[in-house]
Amino acid sequence: MPGPGEVTLRQTAIGFNFIDVYQRKGVYPLPLPTGLGFEAAGVIEALGEGVSGWSPGERVAYMNAGVGAYADRRNVPADKLVRLPDNVSDEAAATLLFKGMTAQYLLRKTHRVEPGDLLLVHSAAGGVGQILTRWATALGATVIGTTGSPQKRDAALAAGCQAVIDLNDPAWPEAFIEAAGGRKARVVYDAIGKDTLIQSLDCAAPFGLVVSYGAASGKAPAIEPELLNKKGCLFLTRPSIFPHNADPATFRANAADFFDAVAKGHVAVEIGARFSLDDIVAVHEAAEARRVNGAILITP
Repeated sequence: MPGPGEVTLRQTAIGFNFIDVYQRKGVYPLPLPTGLGFEAAGVIEALGEGVSGWSPGERVAYMNAGVGAYADRRNVPADKLVRLPDNVSDEAAATLLFKGMTAQYLLRKTHRVEPGDLLLVHSAAGGVGQILTRWATALGATVIGTTGSPQKRDAALAAGCQAVIDLNDPAWPEAFIEAAGGRKARVVYDAIGKDTLIQSLDCAAPFGLVVSYGAASGKAPAIEPELLNKKGCLFLTRPSIFPHNADPATFRANAADFFDAVAKGHVAVEIGARFSLDDIVAVHEAAEARRVNGAILITP
């Protein structure tokens, strides 16, 4: 039964995010014992004491209710829920919400992307990368992406990248600048971390912004402030999704912005693989091996 302020959800679709791997491996430590998973969609089954404004049977989703989304049923604080519009399916919500809300703060808050901006998006064929690319392109920006394997090039191009750079080429920063016609990026979005951040600085235009928002290859190295000066008076930031959506009203406003982008066709992501919750080990193995293009959907 739900506790005070909570609802019980029958979960119909669960999203996977690479932060799940970081937390399982202790890169981002969690108190033990713990569950995993941040986002899911489902149907409200029961209301706890003090909950108002919600009804059993409503379709909802969440991405900031604490770990534990790997479940068929779950009690969730009601103030962490957002209603799903009719044009957003449970599967789309579970695979898009966390990644889409990540793209929302990156494109609308960390830097408000404008027409004409040149962006470098690492991991452009990944779940967040495809959304970032599609949405930024719809906003009038030019996106050049990177991928870690040639097989992912087509997915990045289909998402809207003007060109795609292979990160296995040691001279990838030079390849980026060449593809950009000699320009450097207004913003570099780097979710890779350890293997790319220093060279990402070389891809930013003077007074440009480098956004380190993930660590797929390991924690990003420490940066001396003077290095930012030498490389063009750059700005460097390390944002994350949860502070941007900590307040319930702000979360729902950000979600409305995201759902509007979905309705306009600016945001879409291919479900690259589907797994049963019983096969969660295979989910993590596939993600770490980077065998999946696009999003991973988990079904209870």
